Amino acid sequence: MKQATWLLAGMVLTGISTAQTATAAALTAEQRHLRDIYQELVETNTTDSTGSCTKAVSKMARRLTAAGYQAADVRVLAPEGAPQKGNLVARLKGDGSKKPLLLLAHVDVVEAKRADWSRDPFKLVEEDGVFYARGSSDDKAMASVFVENMIRFKREKLASKRDVILALTCDEEIVPSKYDGVEFLLKHHRDLIDAELALNEGGGGTLDKDGKPQRHGVQAGEKIFQSFQLEVTNKGGHSSVPVRDNAIYHLADGLSRLGKFDFPFKLSDITRSYYERMAKVETGQVAADMRAILSEPPDAEALQRLYVLSPFHNAQVRTTCVATTLDGGHANNALPQRARAVVNCRILPSESIAEVQQTLVRVLADEQIKVTPLGEGIATPIPPLTPALMAAVEQISEELWPGVPVIPTMSTGGTDGRFLNNAGIWTYGISGMFSGPEGSGAHGLNEHLRVKSLYEGQAFLYRLGKRLATE
Repeated sequence: MKQATWLLAGMVLTGISTAQTATAAALTAEQRHLRDIYQELVETNTTDSTGSCTKAVSKMARRLTAAGYQAADVRVLAPEGAPQKGNLVARLKGDGSKKPLLLLAHVDVVEAKRADWSRDPFKLVEEDGVFYARGSSDDKAMASVFVENMIRFKREKLASKRDVILALTCDEEIVPSKYDGVEFLLKHHRDLIDAELALNEGGGGTLDKDGKPQRHGVQAGEKIFQSFQLEVTNKGGHSSVPVRDNAIYHLADGLSRLGKFDFPFKLSDITRSYYERMAKVETGQVAADMRAILSEPPDAEALQRLYVLSPFHNAQVRTTCVATTLDGGHANNALPQRARAVVNCRILPSESIAEVQQTLVRVLADEQIKVTPLGEGIATPIPPLTPALMAAVEQISEELWPGVPVIPTMSTGGTDGRFLNNAGIWTYGISGMFSGPEGSGAHGLNEHLRVKSLYEGQAFLYRLGKRLATE
């Protein structure tokens, strides 16, 4: 019986080994090299609590120097007082006839508890055509691709008209952070990353439920991240003799009014272009509604239908402010002396933080609710979608995914591109990596990326980087 069990187990293991070997054999040399880099980077813990960005980028630095980069052109730099928050800057030198191209990706990841995940979040698992791990999509896939492509450019002796700079950075996921890698590099090592334009996370493609590519997004511009603290203070008292002047009630009533409020509808050049192009991709009522909100005035019923379809549409066309945390009172048998809430706003680039704060005060409509900004949001200019850049993206996309439209998008979230755009380095979210309707699980449980998407992103970013560097 034991012999039969061993034999069966051996057959199963042999079958798995054979399948893995067959899969590996089907990859090109560059794809096998990418997978090796990807696994090493994913399996290096870079969480804020127990991980180290320095450890991760140092591994990538060793790969680059082993590929022929001079030590002087591969720098690992950490902010003072934060030895685990290291950043990598590497440079492939061109002839200098054009300003550099910057390839930017962050290597830090959000926290992940093993008990919550179906698989170990810090082991790269390839299962049924999907990679699973924390950082598998955000943002270690792009970081790994950039490292492999830099090595390939070096091996091929790329005849570049501009330097190609790779920056792998830390603390993008922590907002705000005094150790943000891009902010640190701009402040202390601007010369190392100064560039004409940068490729960053934030773009990517969308697949339908059958895995067919639907559209390829180019992200240009993002909303302003700004939180506000709402606070009501009161003298309190004994709960046995309640009064209507209650700090929690004041705050709750104000939040209720805010929950019913919509900021004004506004389109930028990017979001107008998004809906113009998407109206040609979609069909039926959805396409009609997209055209209707482009009219003057926009069709309110069409906008409502799009919002019901997905809250993404609401976030594209207006500033949003939502309550995210709540705290109040100090004892179960006492009237509250304080009630607080945090409201997180994602502000359209055309609006100011001060304007939004004034709107909050007006909508809360209670002078007892004090509204205070938490930190200082960064207003970000929208980079221009130049004909040269768009032609390159559209032509390479057509080569890889014939008939799939390229769609400009504005990020409703935030990236380190906000620092670069404010520094005059136009930054675009372009990855060539596609995800299905389920998304990637970034920041959530069982984060994943389709295996095919990783290698397609590699091919796309290699061609795009080469074209932007040489033409």
